[in-house]
Amino acid sequence: MAVLGIILSLALLMYMAYRGFSVIFFAPVFALLAAVLSGMALMPTYTEVFLPNMANYVKVYFPFFLLGAVFGKVMEESGAAESIAKAIVNKLGPKQAILAVVLSAAILTYGGVSLFVVAFAVYPFGASLFREADIPKRLLPGTIALGAFTFTMTAIPGTPQIQNTIPMKFFNTDLFAAPVFGTLAALMIFGGGMFWLEYRKRKAQAKGEGYGQHTLQEPEHVQGKKLPSFSLSLLPLLSVLLVTLILQKFVFPAWAIAGWVSQPPYNIPNAGIVGTMNNWALMIALVVGITLAVLINPKTMKGNLAKAINAGAIGSLLAVMNTASEVGYGNVIKTLPGFKSIANFLLGIGQSGSPLPSEAATVTVLAGITGSASGGMSIALDTFGKQYLEWATRVNISPELLHRVASVASGGMDTMPHNGAVITLLGIVGLTHKDSYKDIFVTSLLIPVLTVFILIFLQSIIGFI
Repeated sequence: MAVLGIILSLALLMYMAYRGFSVIFFAPVFALLAAVLSGMALMPTYTEVFLPNMANYVKVYFPFFLLGAVFGKVMEESGAAESIAKAIVNKLGPKQAILAVVLSAAILTYGGVSLFVVAFAVYPFGASLFREADIPKRLLPGTIALGAFTFTMTAIPGTPQIQNTIPMKFFNTDLFAAPVFGTLAALMIFGGGMFWLEYRKRKAQAKGEGYGQHTLQEPEHVQGKKLPSFSLSLLPLLSVLLVTLILQKFVFPAWAIAGWVSQPPYNIPNAGIVGTMNNWALMIALVVGITLAVLINPKTMKGNLAKAINAGAIGSLLAVMNTASEVGYGNVIKTLPGFKSIANFLLGIGQSGSPLPSEAATVTVLAGITGSASGGMSIALDTFGKQYLEWATRVNISPELLHRVASVASGGMDTMPHNGAVITLLGIVGLTHKDSYKDIFVTSLLIPVLTVFILIFLQSIIGFI
């Protein structure tokens, strides 16, 4: 009954999200439904399990949501995001429309721009390019998802996206953990996704299907808008990566920080100081990126700075609360007897060998349950992170590999139909799940899941890091 309660609550949450209802409201509703069906008390579960876990997620990760959203909005208002997307589109041309859209989204995501902002920034150019090349518009969401929701979000070493920052806290690693594994994963996801999308394009065009007649959410282009140059537009993105790298690798390790932050009033545990400093590095880097994004086009930003900051701050609240509510939902689920059976099964995968298959399966399943890559990974590592680290030490597996496997695996089943980014993307382009979810499923769910398990298998044979 407990397992059935979990399945029922998840199915209802996915259905309501599919219908456009807010998960901020319905995540606690269906979490409590699962709890009641498992024999737990209603109000204590809400006030002592759901709310504290939701609040703790906000406490730890809100700075990344806030600064990331403001950075993205400043990049958008300054014209830098549009300039980067436009330059790539113009360089590759309409014959390579799918590649142009994927690369535009990938560069912005790798530079630290919020996934939601990337979708808004790339969509107008992607739609124009798809229309010019007469490629079905229904393929555009899957194309944007490949560039923004996959390899640049989780796999490429150095990405400042939150899915790459969460494991630092648990494994005392940095953003550049396991570069070989991450680079191979990125190449496989990118290659597999491009193969699928080009195949779908050729198949549709062979049947005579073109862009199609669309009126909903079709973009309007503003002619004559002053944009910064492509090289200047890249500067804020590069600064986020370089400042993070310099602080994490060279500046903070040279300081005797542990001597004072472990004392009152801070009382940061010694085991968590490295992860905390790595978080500081990313926060500082995002502030630098925001500053440079303003400075590259000061005339445009003069009247739009308040708008960008306010919109980013407000947008970050919705984004972090959506994810935090799903984390609260997942933490209620993990207290139920039915979840213990599921968790023990996942933890038992490969128990006699490497922890990597178990970690990958646990992270991606919980990402699917919560509908959130960061939420599912947070729950998985909060629950089993210490055990995975001890297990890895026992069998001589690098903590960096635990970091990268968790990150890549989080970008698998997270894009189930109830995922907030999927719903937002479809709303931006004016299409439905029926129109486009198949391609989103293949590019951002199926291929990443297959990739991480194929690479884990190869790692068990070759032993690369």
